[in-house]
Amino acid sequence: MNEVQHQKWWGWGVEGIAFNHTDKPGFAPFVKDKIGLDLSEPAAEVPKFEDLDVPASRLPEDVGQALHEILGDHHVNTTDYDRVLHTYGKGLRDLVMIRAGILPRVPDVVVYPANEAEVQAVVDLAVTADAVLIPFGGGSNISGSLTPQAQEGRPIISLDLGRLNRVLEIDEQAGLARVQAGALGPDLEEQLGRTGWTMGHQPDSFRHSTLGGWIATRSSGMQSDKYGDIADITRGLRMVQPGKVVVVRPLPSTSTGPSVREMILGSEGRLGVITEAWVHVHRLPENRDVIAYLFPNFSAGLAAMEEIANSDAEPTITRVSDAPETAFSLQTRKASTSLSSKIGEGLFEVLRRRGWDLDKVCISYIGYEGTTAHMRYTKGIVGKIVGKHGAIKLGKGPGAMYDAKKFDTPYLRDFLLDRGALGDVSDTAAPWSKLGELYVNTMRNAYTAYEELGVKGYVMCHLSHSYHSGACLYFTFAFRPKEGLDPLIQYDLVKSAIQQSFVDYHGTLSHHHGVGIDHQPWLEQDIGEAGTDMLVGLLRANDPSRNLNPGTLIPPEREW
Repeated sequence: MNEVQHQKWWGWGVEGIAFNHTDKPGFAPFVKDKIGLDLSEPAAEVPKFEDLDVPASRLPEDVGQALHEILGDHHVNTTDYDRVLHTYGKGLRDLVMIRAGILPRVPDVVVYPANEAEVQAVVDLAVTADAVLIPFGGGSNISGSLTPQAQEGRPIISLDLGRLNRVLEIDEQAGLARVQAGALGPDLEEQLGRTGWTMGHQPDSFRHSTLGGWIATRSSGMQSDKYGDIADITRGLRMVQPGKVVVVRPLPSTSTGPSVREMILGSEGRLGVITEAWVHVHRLPENRDVIAYLFPNFSAGLAAMEEIANSDAEPTITRVSDAPETAFSLQTRKASTSLSSKIGEGLFEVLRRRGWDLDKVCISYIGYEGTTAHMRYTKGIVGKIVGKHGAIKLGKGPGAMYDAKKFDTPYLRDFLLDRGALGDVSDTAAPWSKLGELYVNTMRNAYTAYEELGVKGYVMCHLSHSYHSGACLYFTFAFRPKEGLDPLIQYDLVKSAIQQSFVDYHGTLSHHHGVGIDHQPWLEQDIGEAGTDMLVGLLRANDPSRNLNPGTLIPPEREW
């Protein structure tokens, strides 16, 4: 399937691109100090596909023949490579398993429909044959939503939507575009951009994720302060179910009972296969800037973001890193960059004389888009607010560097894995009134978990999306697991400490990574017993034989 783009089978992104630390002189000593990892030691070799022991396809002959009749011979694939490629997403657990060659259950066939009619035929066949069907977009999911259940004895079909990748039409008057669900972020924006439009949705996974995947997991993008989360952007959609298609028309607002649109958002393939959606689009902005600021501490940064969110300013990005993440960012810069010219010993010496504690400084990035007059107005408001909270302006140089590298961070996880260290992320959202308490306790609980394991670890955080009532906090953690104990057991202890802290201190189990398998243990704590009962009823009514991506979203002990 050369026409459909895929990531590496063993890691993030595309072949030939990787994190490189040799041009970052501060990175190796920083990593050695924080997690005890010596980067002078050789990295593990990239796994070889031929070393994998891939279970044979269990596809029944009659089901295979029917798929060939629906899709044609070139779009039904049972090769080991394609099946393995569609076995896991890109979560930390996924990558540890695939690198170790652990393949308890692999899809039996991968199919590539060209249109909704073919999707409908495959869905209907899956139900008739009592097979399992797992929708697949860009494969970038990091919460376990793509992983087949190890004990599943029925045939498993991975339905790759990569051929459904076009912008079908634009309603210029309404500011809406109809887009097929398999469109990757760059392809979608390139097609919109030809006629001067943008959707503005830029998650970290932008280059390797699709519109359908964004909708299925309730994605959020870096520019959500202006453009909204995917739940705001998506106005209408089409979703194939057995024997029918759910159609949600792209209306600005409705009063038609419980929202069918909201039921589909975040459904992770459990209710059907999303084939297309109507989404908000905007004219490309005349100007765009990302400006960096430096706050004396994280508390000041959070207070400033709250005040900005409740002001008349309209930034596209409001992001502030805590002190640990700021320190990390400073050590991942190259020897000579605009950032180092702004945040160097000279500036630090001035701040030290002013009484700043340089171990607490926090870098912030705020984005602006629009006409010159609009940007001047918003920058003026933001400038007064950040100044009130003690920040200094670093300028466009560091902001431009952040903007250019914003999609590269996931490659760092592969870099760590190559050297025996584990790195992952957890995200949450909470009201402004609870944000500080949540942050402090999550950091404490993560380090308590490290102490219990007897390992040296690091945790850092940034505020990544602001709302009227609160914000998203995005935590990154890394450590080198102790030898002699399963690394995933150690990972689970740290991950669980962070996740439990979220729900204990007024946050949600995830802000934009979804539930999948990894976050299921906290679902009932998050939405309550009655809320879980409602989800269980929804799934039972729409998928009584559990043919549609079973195992994800609902904890297994609650599903049936």
